[in-house]
Parts: sequence; C-alpha cells; structure tokens
Amino acid sequence: MHKSFGNSPVPRYAQLADLFRGRIARGIWVEGRALPTIEQLTREFDVARVTVRQAINLLAQEGLVSPERGRGTYVNSVPQRSPALRLGMTLRDLADVYRHDKPQLTLIEQASAMPRLVPADGKPAPSYHFMKRVHSRNGERYCVISIYVDQRIFKKASSRFRKETIIPVLLEIPGLKIARASQTLGIGKADMDVAQQLGVPVNTPVAEVRRVCTTADGTVIYLGEVTYRGDYIQVEMDLKP
Repeated sequence: MHKSFGNSPVPRYAQLADLFRGRIARGIWVEGRALPTIEQLTREFDVARVTVRQAINLLAQEGLVSPERGRGTYVNSVPQRSPALRLGMTLRDLADVYRHDKPQLTLIEQASAMPRLVPADGKPAPSYHFMKRVHSRNGERYCVISIYVDQRIFKKASSRFRKETIIPVLLEIPGLKIARASQTLGIGKADMDVAQQLGVPVNTPVAEVRRVCTTADGTVIYLGEVTYRGDYIQVEMDLKP
C-alpha cells in the first residue's frame, strides 16, 4: 500500500483523485499535457488499474482532465481554489471580514446551553443562548459554528444575532465593552457530522477555531467554536524582526 494512503473510510480512488488534483494545482502535471499512463500510475501508487481509472473519471467529471482513446489523458485546467477567508488578527479585522462580505446563515438548532469553559477563558455568565449553524457563500458551505452568547447580551439584539454574524453585532451593542478577545486555531479532520454539514468527505482537513470574548470582570459573554473547510482559510501574520 502506498504510504499516502492510511486506514481511512474515504475510498481509495477518492484519495487518489485528491493526489492527482494536487499535482495539477501545483503544476507538476501541466495543462495541455498528458498524465502518466495508467500502468505508470498503478506502479507508483501500488493500486489496481480500476482504482486509477475511477480517480481519473472523477477528475474528468470535474472537467479537469480529458481521457482520449488511444492517446491518453490530458490536463484541461487547474482546479479553482475556494475564495480564502482571511482570519483577522484583531476583533475588528474579523468583524470587517463579515461586514463587507456577509455569508448566508443556515440555523441548525438553538436552545439554552452552557459552554465548556476552562479557567483561562474566564467565568461563566448565568446563562447562554446557544445556536449552531452553517455559513455559506454562493451556495458553498464553508464552516459550521457553535455559538454561545450571554443571554443578557443576546436579548439586547436577538433578531440581529439570529440573522447576522456574531462579532459585528457584539461590537455594535450600545454600552457593551469587550475587554479581552482571544482566538486559537488548530488543524483537524472532518468527522461524520461535520463532513455531512459541510458537504465534504470524512477526514477532509479542517481548521478548528475557538473564539472567546470577555468583559472587564472576566465574564465570558461569547464563545464560538468554528470548524472551517481547510481550503477556505488563510491566516496572515506580521512577523516583526
């Protein structure tokens, strides 16, 4: 078994198609030129001919390659990357991302629930309004988010919180001052639930972001647990010399 393939529930041909897409995207397989032969690919990846054919058929359905009888398979075009969502380094940067390009929001569920907090987050509010929803742009789902908002804050703008992204609304509530905001980013893989919600294969790379906002007395007024599609995230940092 080729070292690129692990014990994954994703079919082998789908994993192989991902590898092929990557080679086209990086220019290893050039537009207008032929792919290696099926025999070469079966030897390189230690898979059956039918697996290679299934992977090539997937790319052909996407319009990336064209199999030509007696001539081989040719690269048509480079895969289009999803538009990157820039994760800002300040709360206002993050708010601007959504303020200027508002996504479509699909509510999955809402209720009263307490978030899982650690001591470093701050102290809990008396109660929270919980929402779980999927964000999408141009019909493409790119993140699923679990939202906890201090119930007292939620009541001040309940209609907006239900219809808009959270950070811009928090920053515009009169009299509310956010004393501290933090964001952590980790890399993971989509489990079955996330894969279904985002419309991606199980074990697809994802970015897992956790955002916490607190007031001056240390009360956590907002916790957001976000899972982004890995191909939708761009993190920019200024590295000071």
